Amino acid sequence: MKFSITFKPSASKDIDNLPIEIGKRILFEIEKLQDNPWPLHCKKIVGSKHDWRLRIGNYRVLYEVNDAEQQIRVFRIKHRKEAYR
Repeated sequence: MKFSITFKPSASKDIDNLPIEIGKRILFEIEKLQDNPWPLHCKKIVGSKHDWRLRIGNYRVLYEVNDAEQQIRVFRIKHRKEAYR
């Protein structure tokens, strides 16, 4: 069963501000989350119940997984230096 993916407005702005090639790469990796929201290279964010991070080069995709509704909500896409502020 596939998960649906939604973006918070802040994540949409983040992706719009990236260089085109990096943005395409990140969107490709986010689309793969539909089949498996917990790939081997994702990690749980400490201190939160449903939040995960996905490492894509020097960038981090922060997202929330809702199992009951089969939904993934991307809330930040930032360079690794700025992702956790």
